[in-house]
Amino acid sequence: MDNIEQILKQYLNDDGKINCLDAFKLARELHVEPKEIAEITKKHGIRIDNCELGVFGSKDFGDAIDDIYEKLSSKANSEKKLECSAAWEVAKEFSLNRVGSTTKKSDIEVIYCQLGCFRTRIHHGSKS
Repeated sequence: MDNIEQILKQYLNDDGKINCLDAFKLARELHVEPKEIAEITKKHGIRIDNCELGVFGSKDFGDAIDDIYEKLSSKANSEKKLECSAAWEVAKEFSLNRVGSTTKKSDIEVIYCQLGCFRTRIHHGSKS
């Protein structure tokens, strides 16, 4: 087993995947850009899980929040598409979980994953 496999195994969750936040930590440990992580994990048969913005995974989220929705909408394009990095910027003001709740339960579509997992959202989740 090579060194990278040993490092990857340290980050596995109970489902044998690497959670989104841990993937950013992994990038720092491997001294690579976050956008390279999806390719690295895929090469080793490992998936990224529990997107902090609700794009994929089974992470629980609360309700959408109006003032966060307004802030996210102002950063989204005319089609309500918002880059992942812009959502994370808004999270500095409101918290990542609250931003994730709002994107997951709204018409805002997160695009261009910072980890390289997706360019556009495949599934939006519930809009309740």
